[in-house]
Amino acid sequence: MCDQDHFEKDRQEYEARGLVTRREFGGTMLGAGMAMLLPQVPNAAPVTEADVNIKTPDGTADCYFVHPSTGTAPGVLVWPDIFGLRPAFRQMGKRLAQSGYAVLVVNPFYRTKKAPTADNGAATNIQQLLPLAQSLNETTQLTDAKAFIAWLDQQASVAKNRKMGTQGYCMGGPFAFRTAFAVPDRVGAVGSFHGGGLVTDMPNSPHLEAAKSKAQFLIAIAENDDMRAPTDKTVMKDTFAKASLPAEIEVYTGAAHGWCPPDSQVYNQPQAEKAWSRLLALYGKALA
Repeated sequence: MCDQDHFEKDRQEYEARGLVTRREFGGTMLGAGMAMLLPQVPNAAPVTEADVNIKTPDGTADCYFVHPSTGTAPGVLVWPDIFGLRPAFRQMGKRLAQSGYAVLVVNPFYRTKKAPTADNGAATNIQQLLPLAQSLNETTQLTDAKAFIAWLDQQASVAKNRKMGTQGYCMGGPFAFRTAFAVPDRVGAVGSFHGGGLVTDMPNSPHLEAAKSKAQFLIAIAENDDMRAPTDKTVMKDTFAKASLPAEIEVYTGAAHGWCPPDSQVYNQPQAEKAWSRLLALYGKALA
């Protein structure tokens, strides 16, 4: 599900190797304020942002929606990591909107609790959050994916003649995979960043369901996740190749599980920026 409880071991290992500093791993220093330090978008589009409530078959989801202030743009559905909807993901969503996309960042735990769902953000003890993550399953993921994509399609700011993208972090990786499976005619691009549980031995494994979609994929794997499950990348490469679905699958050297969100205790800015640039390249190609 999530390897966040390996953070301290990873910090020690990566410090010893000179790949990251204690400050980059730091707890409170990489809190909500760190999200403000994301690099600026060149020629950033003016954006409009709002908190929105979205009706689903299971209740009302509190979400964040941000899009270019004029014209229409491809929709993008963002699934956060286990720490949920918080300032860091709002900043990431806003940055993506400034790059020309209509972005919905959701609270995946809305059935249980409104955001914020992690009392101390990305510094929250992972054990406190496991019950929230365990309350979700394939059924809830598919139900939510359909509801959120349908909501995006109802927005005047979302281009109806262009495919949508979806991206997930940590536990959100499988959610993004299953979004492409749930709405194959609308989702054209999928990004997974340090996704957990993408490959299982079950017939409904996220990677097998994603292979039934019509999307292109970017799968960014943390180095330590690859060490723990070294065959996953090969399984996904073979599966997507057999399905004739384009997939860029890469292990990010020196990046620990959770390296992308700027408030993460293992945030690695150079590798996070590399992953972000590859995401923009994917969307520029698949959602054109």
